[in-house]
Amino acid sequence: MSQVNFNKVSKIYNENTDHEVKALDEVSFQIEKGECVVVLGSSGAGKSTLLNILGGMDTLTRGEFIVENQNVAKFNDKQLEIYRRSNIGFVFQFYNLMPNLTALENIQIAESLSENPLDSHEVIKSVGLENRARNFPSELSGGEQQRVAIARAIVKNPTLLLCDEPTGALDSKTGTMIIKLLCEICEKYQKTVVIVTHNNKIAEVANRLIRIQDGKIVENKVNTHPIKPSDIAW
Repeated sequence: MSQVNFNKVSKIYNENTDHEVKALDEVSFQIEKGECVVVLGSSGAGKSTLLNILGGMDTLTRGEFIVENQNVAKFNDKQLEIYRRSNIGFVFQFYNLMPNLTALENIQIAESLSENPLDSHEVIKSVGLENRARNFPSELSGGEQQRVAIARAIVKNPTLLLCDEPTGALDSKTGTMIIKLLCEICEKYQKTVVIVTHNNKIAEVANRLIRIQDGKIVENKVNTHPIKPSDIAW
């Protein structure tokens, strides 16, 4: 069975009123364990709503959302809290690091809150920042801060690594480095990585492309020949 299964998932705001908005409209797809998936769509297409439901930060109106044989759609608030803590690693466009903690300490905080974490020292080494472990965020470049944010997400040993426009605040060279790192993490740790973006070029590196428009899936395809991140034509 697929690791993630969306079955006719809808998210409707102001349902049965004159102001009804279908942010997601009977969306269905499956994601296999270890896939690197890009969810592509323009602003307002519904991709952020999709990401929020995947991450347990929002609930759906109807449909099924299965993760490893658990129907997350039926979870109560406490169960969703546990799901977020145990199953989800988040990487955002803006890094949200704690400024008064070093790079390593930012990662160790996440490690200390997790039930089955990876080792912080191993993870910071895997993102190439072992020599910057004692630096504070203000002493790091944007790309380095994003690598710390990725390490902080990965150290939790999550089921899903969810990335919301992870290269949006970065130049093309640094963006390429971050996408390369996410692909390497996907392979090294056998993690399912979902990257939400409006950037068509990033889609070319994915194992699977899910394109969303007006709250509906308009394309869902497996990419049998993904390109290397270094070959992205930004």
